[in-house]
Amino acid sequence: MRKPIIAGNWKMHNTVKETLSTLKELLPLVRNEEADIIICPNFVSLSEASVFLSDSAVNLGAQNMHYEDKGAFTGEVSPVFLKEIGVKYIILGHSERRHIFKESNDLVNKKIKSALRHKLQPILCVGETLEEREKDVTFDVIREQVLCSLGDLKSDDLKDLIIAYEPVWAIGTGKTATKEDANEAIGYIRKLLKDSFGEDTA
Repeated sequence: MRKPIIAGNWKMHNTVKETLSTLKELLPLVRNEEADIIICPNFVSLSEASVFLSDSAVNLGAQNMHYEDKGAFTGEVSPVFLKEIGVKYIILGHSERRHIFKESNDLVNKKIKSALRHKLQPILCVGETLEEREKDVTFDVIREQVLCSLGDLKSDDLKDLIIAYEPVWAIGTGKTATKEDANEAIGYIRKLLKDSFGEDTA
């Protein structure tokens, strides 16, 4: 049975001081070794959070990264830098990156390949908007996001990959995603993985 994963994406919240204060309150509460706990602060807080979490059961994740190791990419963050400060997980393909910053599945694919190359564990986010759900194209959207984002990868490449279903349609819309909604989407994702990469990967 797979170990459950609980990941917190803190988005563009918390100063460094606030991040450390929150972690100080959080760590004594983390006693459940039956789940992997991941915290993803903003980029500015990552380095100090890494030091703070170094001897804890909480893992450090980043919210995004560039696919190149270095270069003239103003405002971007290299996977090399993240690896050096102790980041283990990378959120990629988040709905806010896809919809606000217009990140494509092809770009997400490049980032996943780069993360794997640097032994960083990608958390691939997939999910449909309210408009897409109302058009009854949920599975079409998820299929394209999953298969394009994982293009040119082999089953061995995916052993450390996490896929998170993100019901974008239920964020800020007044709609509620039930566990049945989530299970239906997750079941379809597993079927895609089984058909494309084999049962062990799924």
